[in-house]
Parts: sequence; structure tokens; C-alpha cells
Amino acid sequence: MPEVNYLAVFLAALSGFVLGGLWYSPMLFAKVWMQHSGVTEEQMKNSNPAKIYGLAFVLCLLASYVFAFFLGPDAGLHNGLIYGFSAGLFWVAGSFGVNYLFEHKSLKLWLINGGYHTIQFTLIGLILGIMG
Repeated sequence: MPEVNYLAVFLAALSGFVLGGLWYSPMLFAKVWMQHSGVTEEQMKNSNPAKIYGLAFVLCLLASYVFAFFLGPDAGLHNGLIYGFSAGLFWVAGSFGVNYLFEHKSLKLWLINGGYHTIQFTLIGLILGIMG
């Protein structure tokens, strides 16, 4: 089983989680995201934030953990950045793009969601690359 730096995995997950909180906040893309995703204010008010944020962090943690296996312990800064950016843009955002085309979702929604995951995985790769 490959070596994994658990502190790096935790910090990488935390970076993606914090980025999501900022990215989807009213300061940045919340209103446009809600409009294009079909989420209403009422749905937001009636949601269970503990469940949503808790599971979102667990998913960020799992993504970071598995990405640490993909990178390996000796990826370094350059490879961490390149592989993280590539995974976010071409695997995650690209996969969203395919779904969004068939679901007739807007380009704005793809840019918001795909942009988040591109930066998320770039940060994950950066942290894992530096810390091993």
C-alpha cells in the first residue's frame, strides 16, 4: 500500500472545503449558481447544513486521500500542481461538461462548478505535492 501523509490529506481536504465555502458564497457565485442550478432560497433555508457540510467535508477528505495515492509520496510541487489542475479541469469539469450538455444546463453553471473543481484539485495537488 502506498505511503500517505495523513496531515497533508487533511489539509488538502480542508483547502477544498474552505474554497467551496468561499466560491459558493454570496460574495462570489451563490446567486448565479442558485439561478442556474435551480436551487431556491426556500430549499436552502429548509436544508440540513450539518449533514450537507459534514458530508461535503468527508467527500473532500476521500478525494484528497485517493488523490494522494495517485500522486505518490514524491510528486513535488510541479507535478502536484500540474496533476491537480489536469484532474480538476479534464476529469471532473470535463465529466460535468458531458453531463451538462445532455442535461441542457448552462455554460455559466459549468464554469462555476467546473471552475471550483479545477481550483480545488489544483490546491489538493499543490498541498499533497509539497507535503508528500
